[in-house]
Amino acid sequence: MNENQIQLSKSLLGEATVEMLFRVHGDALWMLENMGVGCRQPDIMAAFKPFEEKGTVVIYEDRIYLTEDLVKECLSSVPGITDFFVPQNSFFIGGTAPYIYDDAKGQGGLMPTVDDVVRIAKIAEKSPMVAGMGRGVKLKSEVEQIEAMTGNCSKPLYFAVTTDAALERTLNLYKTRKNLMIVFCLTRPPLQVNENFSEHFFKVVKAGLPIFISAMPMAGISAPFNYNGVLAMTHAEVLFGICAAQIINPGVTCIHAGFPTIADPRIEYNPNYGLVSHQLLNILMAHLNLMLDIPSIQSAGTTHEEHVTEKALEDAKKGQALCRKYGVHMIRHPFAFLRYLIDFSVAKLESGIRIAEEVKPEDAPEVEMPVYDDRGMTSIRDRGLSMYLDDPLTTANIGKVFVN
Repeated sequence: MNENQIQLSKSLLGEATVEMLFRVHGDALWMLENMGVGCRQPDIMAAFKPFEEKGTVVIYEDRIYLTEDLVKECLSSVPGITDFFVPQNSFFIGGTAPYIYDDAKGQGGLMPTVDDVVRIAKIAEKSPMVAGMGRGVKLKSEVEQIEAMTGNCSKPLYFAVTTDAALERTLNLYKTRKNLMIVFCLTRPPLQVNENFSEHFFKVVKAGLPIFISAMPMAGISAPFNYNGVLAMTHAEVLFGICAAQIINPGVTCIHAGFPTIADPRIEYNPNYGLVSHQLLNILMAHLNLMLDIPSIQSAGTTHEEHVTEKALEDAKKGQALCRKYGVHMIRHPFAFLRYLIDFSVAKLESGIRIAEEVKPEDAPEVEMPVYDDRGMTSIRDRGLSMYLDDPLTTANIGKVFVN
């Protein structure tokens, strides 16, 4: 625990909200011990197996159940924020859009090229407001993507490694530059290891590369429709990834990239990244991680606009200002993305950077800080590994909890 951060969080968020966050941590520990995480990846299963004899892990029917003692032990070996290579309150050009937005035509859906990645990397390199970058857009070749990013941006980077060729290239780069993070979404709902990526997760962790562990439960779909419910589900999934990493390679750097998301019933339960509540939800996730002294990257400054409208830029300003007012560690998506994070606009990127140069904490919208709602954990206990679309809490909270 970071005692100084706990006091700072109390002064910024209020004692009741900080109490909620600690209860979220406790709820996540309960989920890992009582619901477990499904896993069939043999290397990960083998890594946890010795802890059965110690009584800190139970493996039953392809599910791994972690005790609170094991999670605490694993968290104690994660390098803290002061040992990390990115300072607090940093904005990244981060995320992975499948398409580039044609700013001249005002049209999305263009397939990205290496030239697009190079252009984004050069903007990241020259802008003092940009602390680093993720992929921005996704190329088919991971090696090509890595070369374009590392060849044009010396700042901290994060990208995917899901092939042996990409891992070999990254390990060669890591010999001379240590500011790299490898992103994995290790889990998928409901509390299940994603077998598509788990083999390379094991290889990357074993190699000692900093690991960026993402999880994106959606309130109303794969998590309860309230603040503490979706935060607890997100936190549980990432904690499992952190524990797996520490068991495979104790002391490896882990970044908590929990990305709690809101399914909006008004838009057919699609994610609504433009809600002020979305920005606040991710800032609260960041504060829990800061208090636990875990390097952390969340999402803010996003929009639900399909095009680069004034509202899209206003959404970026609101999200950035909230981050400035309440504090975070690292933030992805604050500049360039459009609706559903599908299109990446370079014009919006450049406008978002200009906004970040001028935005102040007092530009943040007023928000009502949430407190603990017992119904979130009640839903988790009642539904177990089921989905939450027909959970009574979802319909009870529409328009009342997650608002703009």
